[in-house]
Amino acid sequence: MAITFRQLLQGVETLDAAGLDQGITGVQYDSRQVQPGNIFVCIQGYRTDGHLYINDALSKGAVGLVIEKDICPAPGISFARVNSSRFALALMSANYYDHPGEDLTLIGVTGTNGKTTTTHMIEAVLGAGGGLTGIIGTICNKVGEESLPVERTTPESLDLQVLLAKMKAAKVKTVSMEVSSHALSLQRVAACPFDVGVFTNITQDHLDFHRDMEEYLAAKMLLFEGLGRDRSKERPCYAVINSDDEAAQRIINCTRAPVLTYGIHSDADVKAGQVRLTSEGSSFVVSYSKGDFPIITHLPGEFNVYNSLAAISVGLREGMAVDAIREAIEKMKGVPGRFEVVDEGQKFTVVVDYAHTPDGLENVLKTARRIAGGRLITVFGCGGDRDAGKRPIMGRISGERSDYTVITSDNPRSEDPEKIEEQIEAGLRRIENACYTVITDRRQAIRHALLRAGEGDFVVIAGKGHETYQVVGSDVLPFDDRQVAREILVKEIGI
Repeated sequence: MAITFRQLLQGVETLDAAGLDQGITGVQYDSRQVQPGNIFVCIQGYRTDGHLYINDALSKGAVGLVIEKDICPAPGISFARVNSSRFALALMSANYYDHPGEDLTLIGVTGTNGKTTTTHMIEAVLGAGGGLTGIIGTICNKVGEESLPVERTTPESLDLQVLLAKMKAAKVKTVSMEVSSHALSLQRVAACPFDVGVFTNITQDHLDFHRDMEEYLAAKMLLFEGLGRDRSKERPCYAVINSDDEAAQRIINCTRAPVLTYGIHSDADVKAGQVRLTSEGSSFVVSYSKGDFPIITHLPGEFNVYNSLAAISVGLREGMAVDAIREAIEKMKGVPGRFEVVDEGQKFTVVVDYAHTPDGLENVLKTARRIAGGRLITVFGCGGDRDAGKRPIMGRISGERSDYTVITSDNPRSEDPEKIEEQIEAGLRRIENACYTVITDRRQAIRHALLRAGEGDFVVIAGKGHETYQVVGSDVLPFDDRQVAREILVKEIGI
């Protein structure tokens, strides 16, 4: 693509610049990926600083730099000094790929829990209306029927624009995107013209990154504050808000876009009544401005009623027929690692779930308790280098909800897994007569729980869900809760 540095910087405020008529061949923020003719954007990260890799980028053929620091590039090197390299990267990436988001319907889903399932349900609903759909999220990035690997919930802004451009080229019409608080805070989605913002809920998480819950909520609100701002698209934009969440009114107040609410317990534009929860799924009646209609879903738990309502709300607002929405919801069999049943013919139930927050764990255990005929056995740990404050809270929740808890290692990363387990155990100790054990080896912890289970019991293996690895120190080791459970069930328990 023939483009100059000046054209690439359109919309970016520069503090100082030189050589902006330089022709360029692309943009990069990772010096290892630089190709001849690229502009290298120096981002100050949490582990390293892109300014340290300027010479590496230049040696690979970079012809220009975007910098934040007041440094003097080598003579003859084009540069632009800006206030925020992250923001500049977002705009430059959109400029380079000709703003692909302008030709797509972008639906951003944010919240602590439910983002993944909700995006998949929205994709299913809108896909039933015809036309190709896309997903960007935790489990997969999907372009029509093609699945692409995932590195983070919301990609870095450059990678995101590459993905949107690929979707545009493939004639995708709508994109359902998980939008994390990190992505909003770090301006990864700054150049994404969202048409729809969906808010699921907010509970404690990511307080290793955000200073407190107020800052965490403020990050989520950025999605809704941006709806309709500097809008060039002709189609209308709107927000879909879970009115049962305590933060709902603040989200509603912060957006200039029209709002559609959904809920179970409060007044809402799209409301579920006559809710029935079973081990096979849920049924409920949706009431909205034009009448009522029944829904049956194979996804169990009240939390999945909320996820369904969010998708249904988007479908209704997009003008889809009720029958098409209902059929799409009823056809969904589940999302990998989200209350996923592992069934090898054993006489007890085994479920693997991604629940890694207090609210997520409580929702899963409440659902399991409602289904379980016998005891509820829970296996879980907490990730290292993440919000440590939630560890005793999750221990207390498991102690309250479970008959037996196996505390184990999750992804300890750089932390000592036994220290993490001690923090979880502190919460369990607050529960009188709590029954639990600690087994650091996750495989052995799962084995212990499965061997302990009897007929009619319910085993929840929580925290990692769809993940196929375990991060220990700097090592990424193969590990899949579902596969491990299946192997133990087949080899050691049988039918």
